[in-house]
Amino acid sequence: MDKLLIRGGVPLSGEVRISGAKNAALPIMCAALLSAAPLRLTNVPHLRDVTTLLNLLGGMGVAVSLDEKLGLELDAGRLHTPLAPYEMVKTMRASILVLGPLLARCGEARVSLPGGCAIGQRPVDLHIKGLQAMGADIRVEHGYIIARARRLKGARIFTDLVTVTGTENLMMAACLAEGTSVIENAAREPEVVDLANCLNAMGANIEGAGSDMITIEGVNALAGAAHRIMPDRIETGTFLAAAAATGGSVRLRNTNARILEAVVDKLREAGAKITAEEDAIALEMDGPPVSVNLRTSPYPAFPTDMQAQFMALDCIGRGTAVLTETIFENRFMHALELQRMGANIEISGNTAVVKGVPQLDGATVMATDLRASASLVIAGLVARGETVVERIYHLDRGYECIEEKLSQLGARIKRIH
Repeated sequence: MDKLLIRGGVPLSGEVRISGAKNAALPIMCAALLSAAPLRLTNVPHLRDVTTLLNLLGGMGVAVSLDEKLGLELDAGRLHTPLAPYEMVKTMRASILVLGPLLARCGEARVSLPGGCAIGQRPVDLHIKGLQAMGADIRVEHGYIIARARRLKGARIFTDLVTVTGTENLMMAACLAEGTSVIENAAREPEVVDLANCLNAMGANIEGAGSDMITIEGVNALAGAAHRIMPDRIETGTFLAAAAATGGSVRLRNTNARILEAVVDKLREAGAKITAEEDAIALEMDGPPVSVNLRTSPYPAFPTDMQAQFMALDCIGRGTAVLTETIFENRFMHALELQRMGANIEISGNTAVVKGVPQLDGATVMATDLRASASLVIAGLVARGETVVERIYHLDRGYECIEEKLSQLGARIKRIH
């Protein structure tokens, strides 16, 4: 099993390119199931989750091809098996996103209940209730969601909780439904907007993406399209946090500050000087960060996917920070590993109190989920001595070539096989 070996103490410096967003690429790849014509995608990140989903789609009959510029083409013209088996689904919760498209296009779907990071409850009942409101007959048997519908009907759907994948699944299903669908309390994330833009390019009729009410006028069929995946705002935020923690100066290409304004505001509060360009962000840090409080909430508030990275930043901050996690109940597991490196963290329920210390010490630590992995890498970059991060298969699910990119910025980091 691969590990990362990090020798800390070097400020990050230089320029690096940000990859396409995993959380936009996965639902957009699933959107290919809605059409018999090819969907061509560029700026797709090379990640384990993307490979897993490609294998899943291939098993359903989707033809997959790469061009010389690593553009991806998905052709579901000969879709033959509306099944997502447990073996393919167990490592990736995003696989639930095939449910809506399969049901809308094929009239049936059999999808295993998903797996993924162990960071808390992420129930799929909101997906099921929404599809039932559109006329689907759904039951759960032996760990599988079994859904049927002759043709989905437009409906007004209110989700009790803001759910990104739920919004995306229902939005895709509604594209081929008969009549008009309205999703209320919809997720507002940029990735939802990116999916809507791709679907509209395929011939869908979607309005309101990016707001809490999305209206979809169903059509009889979708066509092919070409679409470029948006930049990864969480990778952007992770590299900015790493540069701030190490006292570095970096410029990130192929991204922009508009997609992570809450994170940029907190970094400025921590003492970073940030310059926003049209397709790049530059950060310069002079001295250790100031501790910053934060509370995670759905977009456009501070993202839960950046909480762990900011905890690592606060570990060496000047002062005391209070971090409140409102999205996932299990998302402080990285705190125990940071404590092994000398961090002063106290956990009480969904709140962490982090008292900054002058120095972290390198140690062997274990990643528990995707973003926890990133926090441990940041801690290793600032720690004295060597840090070994184990179980980095989590990291490979969401960060493209992270050790290579950090090396480009001067980090002393290497992968151990």
